[in-house]
Amino acid sequence: MNNELIYEQPLNEKTRSYLRLEYLADQLAMHTESDQQHHCFYPLFSLAELTDRCDYRTDILKDIDKQLIVLSKWHALPHVDKKQVQHIIDQLNASKAPLQTNERIGCHLKKDRFIAALKQRFGMPGACCNFDLPQLHFWLSKDWPQRQADLRSWVENFLPILTPIKLLLDLTRSTAEFRTSEAQQGFYQGNSVQTLSLIRVKIDCSQSCYPTISGHKNRYAIHFVGFDNQKHTDNLVKFKLATCH
Repeated sequence: MNNELIYEQPLNEKTRSYLRLEYLADQLAMHTESDQQHHCFYPLFSLAELTDRCDYRTDILKDIDKQLIVLSKWHALPHVDKKQVQHIIDQLNASKAPLQTNERIGCHLKKDRFIAALKQRFGMPGACCNFDLPQLHFWLSKDWPQRQADLRSWVENFLPILTPIKLLLDLTRSTAEFRTSEAQQGFYQGNSVQTLSLIRVKIDCSQSCYPTISGHKNRYAIHFVGFDNQKHTDNLVKFKLATCH
């Protein structure tokens, strides 16, 4: 059994937003595969609110074009897996078309009366009672395959941004491999000539601590905190580090 956990810290606001959207997408994917009753609505409504606040399409399209330039250069190198690189290029190109429309992401979901009624009251404590939301009580009585189909149709509203964001984050993570590091007295700091966008820390749970990471662009610091006492540990902490561009 693998007892290692990976912690990630974004070093700019765009990466922070991408990670939040990826997290919600992962939650929805889990709820789509198994019956979680009404718990699927929290990530769905969070996703709807985030995309309503900000239109991510411009940033995503710019990032896709940047990655396509980089990948085209990789494709020309002699010792690169050209088939794999071309596959990623094709995926990125395919993800551009759904973003190049005038429709706002999630606009169709806002017109759904069932979803609108739930979203209005879902944030209230204990508001999932059947006397508060009888329509939810009715929906939950449907067979799982019917509810699963509904959930998938709701998630489809956000796939134009979720699909490329997943690709872009995977490419960001691939820019750095984990290397073995040590934090003397529970502290580690570093810097980079290149601008960083993501710090990743992998640590074994047996060390009974977790990292708190801070930084910006070229500098970062990692403090390790003991879980039991919730205080900075003075122990030597061995971990693996990846600094992604």
